[in-house]
Amino acid sequence: MTHPPASPTAAGPAAAGPGAYVIGVDSGGSGLRVALGRVGLPGPLATTVCAEPVRTGPGGIDAGHLLDQLLPAARELLERAAESSADGAPAGEDEAPVGEDEAPVGEVAALAIGAAGMATLGERLRAELPGALAYALGVRRLALAADAVTAYAGAVGQRPGAVVAGGTGMIALGTDLMEWHRADGWGHLLGDSGGGAWIGRAGLDAAMRAHDGRRGGSPALLDRLRAVFGPADELPGLLYPRSDRPAVLASFAPEVAACAGADPVAAGILRAAAGHIAEAAAAVCPTAARPAAAEPDDGGDELGEGGEVALTGGLFRMGEPLLAPLREELAHLLPGARVTSAEGDPLTGALRIARALAAGDLRLPRHPTMLFVPLEHATAQRVGTAARDEPRSG
Repeated sequence: MTHPPASPTAAGPAAAGPGAYVIGVDSGGSGLRVALGRVGLPGPLATTVCAEPVRTGPGGIDAGHLLDQLLPAARELLERAAESSADGAPAGEDEAPVGEDEAPVGEVAALAIGAAGMATLGERLRAELPGALAYALGVRRLALAADAVTAYAGAVGQRPGAVVAGGTGMIALGTDLMEWHRADGWGHLLGDSGGGAWIGRAGLDAAMRAHDGRRGGSPALLDRLRAVFGPADELPGLLYPRSDRPAVLASFAPEVAACAGADPVAAGILRAAAGHIAEAAAAVCPTAARPAAAEPDDGGDELGEGGEVALTGGLFRMGEPLLAPLREELAHLLPGARVTSAEGDPLTGALRIARALAAGDLRLPRHPTMLFVPLEHATAQRVGTAARDEPRSG
């Protein structure tokens, strides 16, 4: 259970007006993405990409390396936005007028960062970023989130429900807007069941069984293994020395999907994956209707009895070979659940969190490692607010 947002007087600055700038950041294995937006406008004004992933060392995610990339990118976006406004560009013509009580042009009212590994490796970010971003950009409000949380915000918004984020790995995250519930996301050795690496490994196992003449083998997948990797008996030498083994395994998942229409072994792998994904979703999805006192969210209906499950990530681009059995499994485990495609990606989610924080309307549950709002956290400690902040697993 988590504590509610502190009042504007206690937590710091008053809610920002619609013309104030907000920044969303998505930090992952492929690099850093940054989006600039306005409180009163949907979507980003502009985005930029820093192709170098943020380093992780013995002390966790490197806060200095993140800042070295984020600050120049943020300043570039702010300068471009200021130039567009000065030039009377069409993007600025739809903006809400800026009143006297709103942030001046160039000031960042709120910033939200979603980062892979934030929950377990984000201690330096939580310790160093609040002061550094306040000094460098004048950030008035900051949220530091696990990438699963920004995936949730991008996929569902601020409604109760669940999201399954599937790529190389797989994690399910749900909330009733009181606390977070997580299932899986434990990496390819301990879990990520049904994710891309899991499917790819199962497909390669079936291919090697066919190579050996063992039961459960798939000649079709053996043919695909040879086409992708070369001779089957050379695969261990190619795979085991790689530091990116999960990604290599996941690269074979589309081959499994391509064979599923004609190969029962490949189809069985995808059905098993769908079962794992549905089990994770069922473990975290709140099934009760939205409390009567809750305010309606932008772009969402009341939560039905079966809940909402949004699917996001590259895993689901495999299409019907995976989605068809997944819908069947979800219908069995979560009768009446509304299965949707994600409204937006994790960068969209980070921008949404920043926008809601700036407007004083962040309704997603705070948590010390999953969704950390530093100023509110410090205020709660000063006034003695008790908070039970551990997420429930499953």
